[in-house]
Order: sequence, then C-alpha cells, then structure tokens
Amino acid sequence: MKHLKIILSTFVLLVSLTACNSNTSKHTTADLAFFQCPMQCEGNKTYSKEGSCPICKMDLKQLEGTSKTIETDDISEASIFNLTSKWHTEEGNEILLKDLKGKTLVVVMIYTSCKAACPRLVADMRNIEAKIPAKNINNVQFALVSIDPETDTPQRLKAFAIENEMDGAQWTFLQGTESGVREFANVLSVKYKEISPIDFSHSNIISVFNAKGELQYQQEGLGVENKDTIETILQLSH
Repeated sequence: MKHLKIILSTFVLLVSLTACNSNTSKHTTADLAFFQCPMQCEGNKTYSKEGSCPICKMDLKQLEGTSKTIETDDISEASIFNLTSKWHTEEGNEILLKDLKGKTLVVVMIYTSCKAACPRLVADMRNIEAKIPAKNINNVQFALVSIDPETDTPQRLKAFAIENEMDGAQWTFLQGTESGVREFANVLSVKYKEISPIDFSHSNIISVFNAKGELQYQQEGLGVENKDTIETILQLSH
C-alpha cells in the first residue's frame, strides 16, 4: 500500500508539471554518436553518421562515451511565426511566415510603385546584404513585404526583384491579404496609410529577427548608419 501511494503521488506530480508547462516552449533532445577515421587522416574531425573516411576510405569508428545533443525549441509567444496569415512569394508559392523559420530574418515593408522612401529602403537592404560575409549569408533571409497587396502581385514582385538585382535565394518578396499585412505591420510597429490609389505614407523600419522569429533589432530611418544592424545579423547567423 505504501508503494502504491508513492507511485500515485509521483503520477499526480508529473501530470501537474505537464499541465503547468503546456503553454511554454518545449524542448526535445536526441543523442547522436560521433564517428572518426581510425587513422585520423583529418586530425580530430568527427562525423555524426556512419560511413567511410574520404581520405583513406576506411570505415569510420564510433567514439566511445561521446554524443552530441541537439535541442529543438518550439516557437515562443513573442515569435512572428505564430501569425497564421497566408502569403504569396514572388514565385507564386503560398507560404506561412513560419515557413521562413530557421534563418536570421531581415524584414522591410515597401510597395513597388513608391518613388520616394522605398527605393532608399531597398538600397539600404542591398547595402546590408552586401556586408554579410559569404560564410553567414546562407543563414540569412531578406524579406520585402508589400503594403500594397492589391497592386503588388507575385508577378509584379518578381519583376521588381529582377530589376533591383534581388532575385537570389536569400531574397524573398511577399504579397499578403489586406488584413494579414495590417496585422504584420502592427507587430513590427510599422505605420502606413493610403493617401492615393498608388501612394502610401509609411514608417521606414528594417527589422531583424532570430531564427525563431523573435524581434532582435530595428533600424529606423533612411540611409542611416547600419553598423548595429550588421552586428546583430552576424551574431545571429554565425
């Protein structure tokens, strides 16, 4: 009977802890063995999968007592990836914001028919991208979100991307719905207002998010010093 009470108490405690943590980020871990060439042709280099040495072709040997823990976090309440609005890319693909998860995300809101501020913002984005080293660039995604989704169709965004030499894999252009764009702008504290059918007044903000979609830094203004923006991106994408 005493042992039964202990078991029941433990069960109740575990259920309580699970319930308390149901709304927090969860963590899953997996252990991977390390493998290494027995001749150490590449010094102390290790591999996470079985195979053969690329130098001597001998089978890799598992190292005893070593493992690598991989931790995967769910998105937090502060993440933009919680937004469920749907978007179309310049390639015509439909995505959710969470499909951009996993890379440092640099975002600006523009519209393609803008003749004043937006060309400067586009130039600022290109300037930032040009300062990211090649070793970091694969971990960075630049997204330009249209505040004029009626005019900025995927086809128009594609043409704009090509015209501005922003058609590489690191660039993404997004067309959303009116409500989706407004919701996203509110999250970024970007204000915009239509002042004619083809003209908007809007904030000039470039936002930097970590790989989990949490806002880390905002650069405000046109042609401003971007040293802190670059530093934030490099810290997040190393």
